[in-house]
Amino acid sequence: MRKSGKNEKTWHTMKRILQEVSQYRILVALSIVFSAFSVVGTLYIPILIGRAVDNILGPGQVNTAGLTAILKQMLAVALITAVVQWLKNHINNRVTYQVVENLRTKAFNHIQKLPVSYVDSHPSGDIVSRIITDTDQFSEGLLMGFTQLFTGVATILGTLLFMLSIQPIITLVVVAMTPISFFVAKFIAKRTFVMFKHQSETRGEITALTDEMLGNLKVVKAFSHEEEAKKSFNEINGRLAGYSMQATFFSSIVNPSTRFVNALVYAAVGGIGSLLAIRGFISVGELTSFLNYANQYTKPFNEISGVITELQNSIASAARVFELIDEEPLREDSPDARVLDHAQGHVDMEHVAFSYTPDRELIRDLNVRVKPGQRAAIVGPTGCGKTTLINLLMRFYEVDEGSLKIDGTDNREITRESLRANFGMVLQETWLKSCTVRENIAYGRPDAAEEEVIRAAKEAHCHSFIQKMPQGYDTVLGEDGGMLSQGQKQLLCIARVMLTLPPMLILDEATSSIDTRTELKIQNAFAKMMEGRTSFIVAHRLSTIKEADVILVMRDGDIVEQGSHEELMRKNGFYASLYNAQFAQS
Repeated sequence: MRKSGKNEKTWHTMKRILQEVSQYRILVALSIVFSAFSVVGTLYIPILIGRAVDNILGPGQVNTAGLTAILKQMLAVALITAVVQWLKNHINNRVTYQVVENLRTKAFNHIQKLPVSYVDSHPSGDIVSRIITDTDQFSEGLLMGFTQLFTGVATILGTLLFMLSIQPIITLVVVAMTPISFFVAKFIAKRTFVMFKHQSETRGEITALTDEMLGNLKVVKAFSHEEEAKKSFNEINGRLAGYSMQATFFSSIVNPSTRFVNALVYAAVGGIGSLLAIRGFISVGELTSFLNYANQYTKPFNEISGVITELQNSIASAARVFELIDEEPLREDSPDARVLDHAQGHVDMEHVAFSYTPDRELIRDLNVRVKPGQRAAIVGPTGCGKTTLINLLMRFYEVDEGSLKIDGTDNREITRESLRANFGMVLQETWLKSCTVRENIAYGRPDAAEEEVIRAAKEAHCHSFIQKMPQGYDTVLGEDGGMLSQGQKQLLCIARVMLTLPPMLILDEATSSIDTRTELKIQNAFAKMMEGRTSFIVAHRLSTIKEADVILVMRDGDIVEQGSHEELMRKNGFYASLYNAQFAQS
């Protein structure tokens, strides 16, 4: 009979988990051996207790010598068992956290290989939740599995053997009542997996929303969107609470249910054992041992039931991590891909077509030619495809049709790393690491000398405010620049490009957050930097691109006009209407 899709996915996830654990098969084997020793030691003590009881025959009839010898044995067995248990737990911890470390590293490394389209189409909070929260949940279940599953199974088997050696009839009674524990465990486990799966998914949703709201808190407050944000949060939080309550409810009935079964088994052993003891089939000491074993036998069912519940949560979390790892990575560069050492800067786009989604056409039959050293400005209304063009130049996305050539070579035949090393980007959206100012500026050239970093900062006109910071260039910035203004953050990003000085530049609204006075200085620095370099300048303020060698005017994904500012103004076409609308006098 074919497994359902859900069961098939669960088994597939379990196989993947076992593959991850199999790297540490020697340590796992040692853990099993130590578990067996631990169980044997634990189960041998009730035998010694029974013998001790049989050595106390009544008042004045105590076998002191025999009792002393048994007590010494018990002490030795207890000490050895404690040491073995410590070693077993140490191995289990090491295997568990090593597996989780590997899994988290795989997930993080795989993100570096995913196409930009994946990150664009998935909430960052959900991705973070998979790497952090889900791997933590997985580690808890895996550790519990190692700690209690092997020991529990070994205890059940070992207890049966010891009980059989004492009294087969009572052992059969205990075994006959075992299916009740299995039924209880199965009944609960079937209902917990779905709830834990929903819990993991909803936890990812709430992480994504919180991350989004915190990252854009000023915008939320500026538009008085606090109440709507609260409603969204409360809705997801309510669902999470509901799933968590249901998952907790089903998992919480494991312990009382199995304890009830344990009490039934213990009562049956006590009653039948007393009758057999009266008839001389079993000694009082052996009955004492048996009652101990009845407890030892049923206890692992409690633990295994708890493990099964936790494993449901663990498997659901692991499945989400594996989903991320299994995402289709970016296509590797071809083995014969060219390494672009130092581009001349000749850019040709021939009959390029591209769309983010198949049902929505964006760029159609785009043809552009930019000569080495030219400054090409890209203008047009919002949504016309300016940023998309930049994405194609950087190979963040691949063209669907046509070709985009750098120095006569299709960019798909150039290694991504060398292609991007030949471009310097300054975007409207700034990004700074949580590290020192110096490390942020030298992000593209970590080996840059101190003098080079300072020179780049001076050229970007950020040296003066850096000197005023508490530790100057050694000041550690907070997340995304901490308390720096948007303009200061953008100046640091400009300094980052000033330091690398690649042969081609992309300036996407690079001075949008800078005051007019500083902008004039930056424009002069840019003019110097762009000398002899092919530059693509995206700008909404058309006054900033009047000096461009060629202006590409985009509209609905097409280049509708191209030429110099004067040529385009003479044509009195779409560009002229944009320019006149922007500078129209009231």
